[in-house]
Amino acid sequence: MKIGVIVPAGEADGDGATPPWPSVRSFAQRAEARGLDALWMYDHFYNATSDGALEGQHEAWTIVSALAASTERIEIGTIVLCASFRSPTLLAKMAAALDEVSGGRLILGLGAGWHDPEYDAFGFPKDHRVGRFDEYLQVVAPLVRGERVTFEGSYVRARDAVLVPPPSRPIPVLVAAFGERMLRLTARHADLWNTAWFGVPGDELAEAMAAFDRAMEAEGRDRSAVGTTVGITIVDPDAAAPAEDDDDPVFDGSVEELASMFDEYEALGVAHLIAGLRPMTEASIDRVALAIERRRT
Repeated sequence: MKIGVIVPAGEADGDGATPPWPSVRSFAQRAEARGLDALWMYDHFYNATSDGALEGQHEAWTIVSALAASTERIEIGTIVLCASFRSPTLLAKMAAALDEVSGGRLILGLGAGWHDPEYDAFGFPKDHRVGRFDEYLQVVAPLVRGERVTFEGSYVRARDAVLVPPPSRPIPVLVAAFGERMLRLTARHADLWNTAWFGVPGDELAEAMAAFDRAMEAEGRDRSAVGTTVGITIVDPDAAAPAEDDDDPVFDGSVEELASMFDEYEALGVAHLIAGLRPMTEASIDRVALAIERRRT
């Protein structure tokens, strides 16, 4: 099982200011140096809070491209790019270029989008988001696998589209999904499925995994064809302030308990754990790395 971390790139990830690029790069390089398996970046223009404030956020593709050039071994994934923000044909071309820069380390994570204030402010359509995403996947997924695509949909069109030069390998496509329709699309098109956010695995995760098993069966694909990735939140109880207005479960136990939790996820057949750290500091990376080391001893 691979274990990775989300990079700090938003105002809420640091000390009240959007982290500057040198801090993001240093965090990523520390994760690579400590032996973690992947870096992950989410995709927002900003976060509009319930009181109307706007929290700054770096643009995702620019950051992951910079990370690809600033690291050597660690995988780089998006969790997840909003399909509404970039055309599928252009994104496929961008993905092939980034995978070349990274030496074949990209995981192309995609989602249908959800944060309405961004849609309203930047002029993206909010209607039929899942229907649009369905068509999007039918174009971008085969392109990044080196295929030619002709597609005429209600929202997406491509005429004999092809990536030249072609991707040096089939780029893995991850889809974040819950709900029957999105799970079916994931089962049909993806290489990896993401579900989030969790702490210690329990009934909610088991129910999500069972729902995806049903989607895979309905699509006629072998369950082993799509790897499971799980987003978790890891809190350092000695360093992080208590979260407010957050209903998602978190893990806030000791390093030894963290190592045991990793074992639990691996026993469930999870391919990747994607950790959001609180706080998002290099010390928190060290703590995760120590838990990984404890598993090996």
